[in-house]
This record gives sequence, structure tokens and C-alpha cells, in this order.
Amino acid sequence: MNKKIFLPVLAIIAVFAISSCSGKLTPLTGQYVKAEPQPLEAIGGKVPVTISATFPAKWFNKNAIVTVTPVLRYDTGETWGTSYTFQGEKVKANNQVVDYKNGGNATMRTTFDYIPAMKKSELYLTFDAKIKNKTVKLPDLKIGEGVIATSALADAATANPAVGADKFQRIIKEAYDANILFLIQQAELRSKELNKQEISEWKNLVENANQAPNQNVAVEISAYASPDGGLDLNDKLAAKREGNTASYISKELKKRKIDVPVDAHYTAEDWEGFQELVSKSNLQDKDLVLRVLSMYKDPEEREREIKNISTVFKSLAEEILPQLRRSRLIANIEIIGKSDEEIASLAKSNPANLNIEEILYAATLTNSDAEKEAIYTKASSLYPNDYRTWNNIGIQRYIAGDFTKAEEMFNKANSIKNNSESNINLGLLSLLKGDTDKAQQLLGSASNVPELGEALGLLYLQQGDYAKAVSAFAGAKTNNAALAQLLTKDYSAAAQTLSAVKKPTAVTDYLKAIVSARTNDATGAVSNLKAAISKDRSLAKEAANDLEFAKLLGNSSFTDLLR
Repeated sequence: MNKKIFLPVLAIIAVFAISSCSGKLTPLTGQYVKAEPQPLEAIGGKVPVTISATFPAKWFNKNAIVTVTPVLRYDTGETWGTSYTFQGEKVKANNQVVDYKNGGNATMRTTFDYIPAMKKSELYLTFDAKIKNKTVKLPDLKIGEGVIATSALADAATANPAVGADKFQRIIKEAYDANILFLIQQAELRSKELNKQEISEWKNLVENANQAPNQNVAVEISAYASPDGGLDLNDKLAAKREGNTASYISKELKKRKIDVPVDAHYTAEDWEGFQELVSKSNLQDKDLVLRVLSMYKDPEEREREIKNISTVFKSLAEEILPQLRRSRLIANIEIIGKSDEEIASLAKSNPANLNIEEILYAATLTNSDAEKEAIYTKASSLYPNDYRTWNNIGIQRYIAGDFTKAEEMFNKANSIKNNSESNINLGLLSLLKGDTDKAQQLLGSASNVPELGEALGLLYLQQGDYAKAVSAFAGAKTNNAALAQLLTKDYSAAAQTLSAVKKPTAVTDYLKAIVSARTNDATGAVSNLKAAISKDRSLAKEAANDLEFAKLLGNSSFTDLLR
């Protein structure tokens, strides 16, 4: 052959050989792709997935651009995830380069917004491929099936809203006191002291309380000596003051025909009263005196060190010490409120005769939601400026499922006074709407309300932070609390919580069935599912699509139950 003709032919053959080495794109198979988790799982309203792909050696054409997109397909449609683009060695672009000779690995992460239809779904990878400008058709690759959506059983509608609690006390304890003062180192009662107005008023108070049908009274006498002087002297002095005062009070009570218990005692040196008076005074160097009290516990050392503070001792002797040479008269009075029967009766017949605490308390005496709402409504008309009345009406609407009216009432309560209870309840409504950001803001502004922990637990559940949810629920016996324990795989705790739910629902039984299924108790799973479906027939369809029960598909009792 002519050498001039032979060389171009060799060149053409060489180019063809190189092109052949670059290869055509062929369909990827499942052995090269892995999706985690399997099956997928809804977490915090999202379905996250991590896809690990391997491009085999000599698969990725040097001139190819391939865009890979995960897509989740279900009966009512499909949801597309995040696309990832890869390129061959000769492509001039900024995508991840895949080596032709050795192949390469890729990690793709995407998240789908969860909807219930995704429980029965299939996960695919789709491919948009080109070699130079020519489109290459690659078939979709199925890499997963189904979504476990147990976390979606979290339900704000079943949470306990925060009640504007009453402050009703059946017995109100109050103490009233008066002081009889003594001269230094004396224990005699002086007429000037006994005739003081405060002593007269105190005796009248004891007499009135003794005569009142709904009050109990007891008298206490506490006698003291001031901290100056020797301890032995002050001990004897305080004892005499106690005796003289007790004798006088007993005679005065007998004169008024008051038969009440009298408890008399004394304290040799009133250091506690001394410290209190000094701390409230405007004395010069009072901080120095208080420091001495904290440094020295022995009474004689204290007295000696305080006397050494010459700048202040004279003022102490004139202003503080005389007030400590005393007998303190204390009237301990118990005011006994209306009985439950009286309050419940007045709430129906004449609620205007109840104060705000009593009428709010009346609502706790009935188990009827209709009666509770009637009482709170009447309370709102009698006490419209108390936010608790409006908040509690909102709670009754919340329980009834009238969330629009509930929101109106909670906002009304907040307009009167921005309060933790209404903010918690508005936070629950935000969770119902799926607005976790707003819920977090509202719950973050609440504090010192018993129901806050449960609301926060529900928030953390919906955010997918299950461990934090368990901590927030702190032993609550509710479906939501049990769900948090189930999702952290503490099945024993979840089972105990579900058994302690006060008003079990179909969802309570459904959760019990999931716990049984996860612990390989097929009999328990079927039994609990049967109880759930008997309360709510729609759960049969849910169970049929729920991958929690995938292991039961060959169980005839399970399949019979779903028919």
C-alpha cells in the first residue's frame, strides 16, 4: 500500500479506537447505588435521604454531562429532590469530574417535604445525560420503597392547653402582730405600752376572729432581750418578760371570754431581729456591723466586736436596741372559705356572689366541658379584665376543635395582659398549622407554667429532636410523650406511658401496636391494632400502608383485620 494513503487510515483507526474507549453511557444498575435509610423515614416533617453512588470504571464518557435527580413517586404525584451534575474529564465546566478509567464515587443528599401519600411510595434516580450536544436516554433507577411516618402521629390537637389557674385557697392563713416594749434590763409591763392603739387593735382583732364563724385564731407570744449585756442576764430577763406578758394576755382574753390557745416562749438575745433592723436602717457603717454578725457566731464575741465600732455603737444603742426589748404578740388567724358544694351551687345560681378565684375554681369541680365553658363565660362577664377568663374559654374551644374561636380568645387574653398561658396555647395552634418557627417564638416567651414542658416536647417532636422531646415531656402520660420514647427506641418506657394514658384513644392503641411490632410481638401488634381499628376504622387503611407492620404481611390475623 502507498505509504501516503496508509498513514491517514491509521489515524482514522486510532481516533475510532479512542472514541470507543470513551464508551457510551449505559444504564446504571442497583448494585452501584445505595440509599439510606431504608426504608425512608419522616423526621420533623421532612424525609431526608443520603444516596451513595459509584460510577464504574470506563462508564463515564469523557465528554458527558450527567445530571442525577432523586424523585419520590406516590399515588397522587411525585416530589423532586436536589439535582447533582457530574462531568467527564474533557468537559469544561465546574461540576464534579468523574474519571473515565477509574470511575468515581458521589454522595447526594436531599430532603422531601413529607405528605401522608408518601407512606406508599417509591424512590427513583432520574438521569439527564448528554455527550457533547447529543442527548442520551438513560432509564430511571429505583433505589428505595416506602416512608415510615410514625413521627407524623405527633398531634398538637391532643396536647393539654395551658390553663389560667385559680388561686383559690380553702384556708387562708394570716398573721397579725403587735409589740410591747420594755425599758433596758426591766421586765415590768408599763401602762404606756399596754394602752397603745396597736395593742387595743390587736385584742379587738383576736376577739373578732374568735367570734367569726369561718375563722380560727391562735395566740403566740415571743419575748426577747436585746443583744447587749451578758447572756445569763438576758436569758433571765427574756423569761420574765415572757411570763409577765403571758399572764397579762391570759387575763385580757378571759375578760373578753375568748378561749383560744396561747403559746408563749422567749429568746435570750434577739440577734435575728437585730440583723433585720440594722439592714433596714440608715446607720453609718451598717455594712461593717453586718459583716461582724456574719464573721462571729458566739454572742459574747459579737457584742464585744460591735462595741468596738465606736462610730456606730451609740446610734445602735439609741435607735436599734430599744426596739428589741419586747414581747411580740402574734395572732395567727385561719380564714376558712366556702365549701366545694357552696361554690358549685353558687356558680350555677348566683355566680356574682363568688370572687374571681372562687369562680375559676368552680370550673374545676365539674368534668363537663359544656359546664366549664359556661362558668368561664360567666366569669368573663363578671371579671372582664382578668385574662384567665378569656384564656380558659379559648381552652374549651380548643378541646372542641374550634381552633379559630380558640385563637380569638387567646389573643383577647393577651390583649388584656401578655401572659405565658395564652402564648403556650397560641404556640400549640402554630404547631397545628405546621409553623414551628412561630411556635418556638411563642413558647420561648412563656415560663413557669406546668403545661410548658408538654408544649415544648411537642415542638421538639415536630422538629425531629426526639431526645430533647423526651426530656421536655418529663414523665407526662400522653400519646405524644410515648411517641417521643418510641422514636428514641425506648420501647419499655413507651409501653408504660401508653398504659398510663388517662383517656386512651384509637391512636393510643395504634402506638401500642407499633411498640409491639418493633419488639417482635406479633400477637400484641394484632391485638392492639384491632382495638385501634374498632375505635377508628380509618386506621385499617393506615396500617395497610404502614411499613411499621411490614413483618406482619404474611400474618393471616393481620391481613384479616385489614379487610
